[in-house]
Amino acid sequence: MTPQFGLIVVGDEILSGKRADKHLNKVIDLLSDRGLALSYAEYVGDEPERIKAVLSRAFASGDVVFCTGGIGATPDDHTRLCAAQALGVSLQLHPLAAELIRERMQAMAQEKGEVFDPERPDNIHRLNMGCFPQGASIIPNPYNKIPGFSCSGSAGGSVHFFPGFPVMAWPMLEWVLDTQYAHLFGSQAKVERSVIVYEALESTLTPLMQRIEATHSGVRVFSLPSVDHPVHGRHIELGVKGLATDSLAAWKDLIDGLHHLGAKLGPEMVRD
Repeated sequence: MTPQFGLIVVGDEILSGKRADKHLNKVIDLLSDRGLALSYAEYVGDEPERIKAVLSRAFASGDVVFCTGGIGATPDDHTRLCAAQALGVSLQLHPLAAELIRERMQAMAQEKGEVFDPERPDNIHRLNMGCFPQGASIIPNPYNKIPGFSCSGSAGGSVHFFPGFPVMAWPMLEWVLDTQYAHLFGSQAKVERSVIVYEALESTLTPLMQRIEATHSGVRVFSLPSVDHPVHGRHIELGVKGLATDSLAAWKDLIDGLHHLGAKLGPEMVRD
């Protein structure tokens, strides 16, 4: 069975509006490019109990979940500890992560013309970024070597943790997809077909929508009303989405049903 893909974005800066989330649209694109689809997304602030609860659900879900943010070493970075608590394990310094972090610190010292001192308090503190839940595997970071990590719950949920910075998170996420989930590529490729319906009420169209979903398993019907569109004015974009062959049959039934209702139709659209 193909797992669902989910996204968790952690950070007060997103919920306060100080920064706009860029991950959602990018993750949708990265999955779509590989014939996969995002099933859900959650946003959570820097509150340990909420982060732990969200991660506990993810580990228990059986899904593949990408989590961004909160894996640094400042006091407001809670994600690593919350992941360990959700799994019921301790945090441990990952040997390879420690090696990579020291390499990064040494390179930074050389850039400044300084001698790298691994025992300096700030350098020791930076090793906290390599403390992951027991049993975690690392995700390489091509930008600055500071790795992310992956963990799995007993129920089969796999959560992959990335920094909040897009320049780091996105290539790391692509690496996870291409190395761990290539066998799933194309398994969730869907086609969306829709038509503009003028001068119609959703209540009038609802029975048709219900019949389409009941008749065509695996197909979802959607309705997007608009009251002030600059081109089409008041209208409803009505459509179906699902696997290519399934959605085509449902689409034909939908159009036939609209004609039977005497609906006034506009342009048709296809998205994949």
